[in-house]
Amino acid sequence: MSATTDMTGRPAQATPDEDAPHILIVDDDRRIRELLQRYLAEHGYRISAAENAGEARAKLAGLAFDLIVLDVMMPGESGLDFAASLRRTSSVPILMLTARAETEDRIAGLESGVDDYLPKPFEPRELLLRIGTILRRARATGGRSEEIAFGDCRFNIARGELKRGEERIGLTTREVQLMRIFATHPGRTLSRLDLCEDEAAERSIDVQINRLRRKIEIDPRNPVYLQTVRGEGYVLMPD
Repeated sequence: MSATTDMTGRPAQATPDEDAPHILIVDDDRRIRELLQRYLAEHGYRISAAENAGEARAKLAGLAFDLIVLDVMMPGESGLDFAASLRRTSSVPILMLTARAETEDRIAGLESGVDDYLPKPFEPRELLLRIGTILRRARATGGRSEEIAFGDCRFNIARGELKRGEERIGLTTREVQLMRIFATHPGRTLSRLDLCEDEAAERSIDVQINRLRRKIEIDPRNPVYLQTVRGEGYVLMPD
């Protein structure tokens, strides 16, 4: 494949508009980085790339990104470790690329704070669909501006911001989406299907709820605010 063609062999298009979403690709495989850069740029995205976690941090320190496409298997600091570290200070959406297909590995990725995962090898069109879905979630505002309080936490629905006192708690794009659903239906039991876009995504809801509980509950094993209603779903109990 030449440097002037994309992953489908078609000629690459002009430089994307400066207002286009900016994506950071983090992968130690130079060939994959270059292929993804060309392909995503051809489809209208602005692209930066890094070959390891250290280089990614340097770019994140100076630029704002709308999404990170992150490889899980990298020498030194793995993608999982990098994602978990990043989540302490940032809620930038993360799409993880992984050669691992086992359930426990996918769960580990979700628990580290990624928003979605895509097993290798993958179809370029599927990558585009996943990216589009994540970015649409990130743009959602919920249409309301008030806050909802529970314990020492409060969640601003419009900004998608969770705070404990004055400390901001980092949330993934998916966690923000879940919190907005709960916050706009306080005290109402919501089924797994109420909380996701389709039946295929239901399997990850329990993982996402457990991650949220670790961020808002004093004892996540005995939740007070984000409760399970056996056989029905989950409910957020505000003050």
